Amino acid sequence: MDINFNKNEDHNKLLLSDLRHRFAKVKLGGGQKRIDKLHAKGKMTARERIDYLLDDKASCIEIGGFAGEGMYKEHGGCPSGGVVVKIGYVQGKQCIVVANDATVKAGAWFPITGKKNLRAQEISIENKLPIIYLVDSAGVYLPMQDEIFPDKEHFGRIFRNNAVMSSMGITQIAAVMGSCVAGGAYLPIMSDEALIVDKTGSIFLAGSYLVKAAIGEDIDNETLGGATTHCEVSGVTDYKAKDDKDALDRIKRVMGKIGDFDKAGYNRVKAAKPKEDQEELFGILPKARNEQYDMMEIIKRLVDNSEFDEYKAGYGQTLITGYARIDGWAVGIVANQRKIVKSAKSKTKPSEMQFGGVIYSDSADKATRFIANCNQKKIPLVFLQDVTGFMVGSKSEHGGIIKDGAKMVNAVSNSVVPKFTVVIGNSYGAGNYAMCGKAYDPRLICAWPSAELAVMGGAQAAKVLLQIETASLKKAGEKITEVQEKELFDKIKSRYDEQVSPYYAAARLWTDAIIDPRDTRTWISMGIEAANHAPIEKPFNLGVIQT
Repeated sequence: MDINFNKNEDHNKLLLSDLRHRFAKVKLGGGQKRIDKLHAKGKMTARERIDYLLDDKASCIEIGGFAGEGMYKEHGGCPSGGVVVKIGYVQGKQCIVVANDATVKAGAWFPITGKKNLRAQEISIENKLPIIYLVDSAGVYLPMQDEIFPDKEHFGRIFRNNAVMSSMGITQIAAVMGSCVAGGAYLPIMSDEALIVDKTGSIFLAGSYLVKAAIGEDIDNETLGGATTHCEVSGVTDYKAKDDKDALDRIKRVMGKIGDFDKAGYNRVKAAKPKEDQEELFGILPKARNEQYDMMEIIKRLVDNSEFDEYKAGYGQTLITGYARIDGWAVGIVANQRKIVKSAKSKTKPSEMQFGGVIYSDSADKATRFIANCNQKKIPLVFLQDVTGFMVGSKSEHGGIIKDGAKMVNAVSNSVVPKFTVVIGNSYGAGNYAMCGKAYDPRLICAWPSAELAVMGGAQAAKVLLQIETASLKKAGEKITEVQEKELFDKIKSRYDEQVSPYYAAARLWTDAIIDPRDTRTWISMGIEAANHAPIEKPFNLGVIQT
C-alpha cells in the first residue's frame, strides 16, 4: 500500500469514528435523566421497545437517525426527530417500526417529526411493507404548530395515509404505550389492530385539563381515556396489555400469523461475499473530494464475488454501468467514474480527455439505455454517486448536453424497478438529479461519511458568491484589500461547507441515513427484499424525449 492509501484510510476511519460518536449521542434521545424517569414509571424507551420487538436487533437498518441534527436549538433540539424508525424482522416477517421517543419533549411532534413519520409511511406504501406504530406522544409541539399542522406534508397527512394504506391491504398495528392525544388519537384507531398498555397508555381528543376548561367537567385522565375505558367501555382499542413487554409480545403473536405476500420476483441466488477486501474501501476513497480514483475498485468491494459485467465499457466512460449481484440479488449499477479517462477516437473527432465525476453526453446516453434495459429485465437499480455535475462549455452545449442529460433524467424519473442510491462522495447540482437523488424516489438513499450534497462544491460556490459580494461592494464605492477578500472568502466557504455536510442533509431527511461503508450491502439487500413485497404495477415508458 502506498502512502496516499494510508492517509486516505486514516482520514476515512476518523470520519467513521465521528459518525459513531455522533450517533451514540443521538441514541440517548432527551438524555439519561429522562430515560431514568421513563424506567421509573415502568416504561421502556423507544429504542428498547424496538429492540425487544425485533427478532434480532442487529438485523435491521435505521431510517433518519440524524433527523433534526443541529435543528431547533432555540427549543432545546429534537434528537432523531423525536421518533425512532427501523426496518427489521418480527416473527421472520420484514416490517417497518415507528416508535415515538417520549424522552424528547414528551414525544411531541416537531416539523421534522412529521416529515420522518411520513417518510416511514412512504417506505411502507412503496414496498407494501407492514408497519407497526409504538405510540407515546404528547401531540403537536405547540410553539411550532404553524409548521406542522395544516399543510399537505404536515401532521394530518399521517391519518390520510393510514386510510390509504388500509385500502391497499398494508398491515398496520398500533400499540399505545403512553400519551396519545388530540389529532394523534386517530392514528392507532385507523390501524388494523390497536393495543393499549394499562395505567400508562391513554387516548383522548382532549385531556382532563382541557375538558375542564372547555365544558367544566371534572375527570381524571385514566377514567377519561385509559386502557380500561377504551377496552371495556368505548371499544376503541382491541387489546389491553399489562405492561410494555406484554404489548410487544402480543404484536409478535399477531405478526406471526400474517400470511405470505405477493412477490415482485426480483432475481436472487445464494449470496457470496466480495473477493476483494471491504476494509480497503477506506484507503481507496480519497481524503480530498476533488482527487481522482477508480470507482471500479469501490464496486469490486461491494458486489458478490467482486464480479461485475460491465455494459458499454469503452463508451461514455465517466459513467460505469453494468450488472452484478449484491447479497445474492441481481442489480444494475450506475456509478460515476472518478478517474480521468480518454475517450476513443472516431472519424469525426480525435480522442480527448474526460474529467472523472463529470457526466458527458455519451455517458448520459449510455446510462439512459442501460436504465431502460434494467427495466426491461426487471432488475433493481443501484446508483453510486460521486458526481460534480454535467459537463459545461460551448463544446458540450453545442453537442446537446442538455438534451442528453434530459434523457437520462427522464429514464431515472420513469423507471419502474426499485432504485437505491448511495452517496459516496460529491452529489452536486443536476448530477444529483440524474444519479437518482431524493427528488427521484429512490426506495432508500444513504450516504457515506465522506458525502457532500450541494448545488456545487464549497470552494467553487464561495468563489462565485465572493465575486458577487465584492462586485456589490465595489459598486458602492468600497475598496477591498486582499486580506479583506480572503476573510470574506473564508467566511462564505465556512457557511457553505456546513451546508454540504452529510449531517446537514441527513438532519433534513435528504438522505435516509449516514452509514458505515461496509454496511452498504446490507442496506441494498434489505431494500430489495422490501421492494420484493410490491409487484410492479405499470410498464416502463419514457414518454416523449428528444433523440
